[in-house]
Amino acid sequence: MDRGSGFEAVFLNPVGQAVQQRWADAAMAVAFEELPPVSAFPVIPGRRWGPGLWWSATTGRHVAAGSNAMRTQLMALDRDPRVTGVAGRPVRLMWRNHQGQVRSWVPQLFARYADGTALLADCPSHPDAGGERALGAAEAVREACEEVCWTYRRLLPLGNVPAANLKWLAGYRHPRNQGRTGLMAAVLDAFAQPRPLIEGAEAAGDPIEVLPVVFHALWHGQLTTNPETPLHERILVGPAGWSGPGTTGDVG
Repeated sequence: MDRGSGFEAVFLNPVGQAVQQRWADAAMAVAFEELPPVSAFPVIPGRRWGPGLWWSATTGRHVAAGSNAMRTQLMALDRDPRVTGVAGRPVRLMWRNHQGQVRSWVPQLFARYADGTALLADCPSHPDAGGERALGAAEAVREACEEVCWTYRRLLPLGNVPAANLKWLAGYRHPRNQGRTGLMAAVLDAFAQPRPLIEGAEAAGDPIEVLPVVFHALWHGQLTTNPETPLHERILVGPAGWSGPGTTGDVG
């Protein structure tokens, strides 16, 4: 299990039994996006946010999340149109360091992309979170991913405004927010040309009924706006692919 002879992967099979396998073989054959966590997320006394479950709009299943930072990154991956599957801590990587000592690490997130490649990621609360052990493990996991043409990243927290916007839109990710038959088409038509959010909503119907549909379309990329600007009634909203979102007017 040294980094010269290859990494090993440990994961739980569909019936909950631990399996250890050569990493290169597991990466090719195992659907990690369908597996449960290989080990439980720790509960840390005094933390304001503990382990929980996130309902994924991508898969229609719950995904385990161990921290607020991880849940935010899970939201971002769930919204990414390239992602076809996500999982929390589905695999432990093992290797030997240069002194021959066995080392292991469980990346927090796994994401499968439409082209078959994958991402392993950790979600630190700040760049140096986890100290030298985490940074050293990151280098090893990055090397393991490069061997199989995957990607490893330490996903740093989003800015306050993009994170707040993402969390708001996530509340409308469920298919029930598509609205009644024909309403989504009316919404997309109302924003065929960029216009303030409230104006487009009023053009499509009663804003109380229409706004959840607009937010659902924004979550799924059918509409777009500036993620760096707080969502408010005068923010400009445009069609998918629109490259110049901005805002007009003031909040309220």
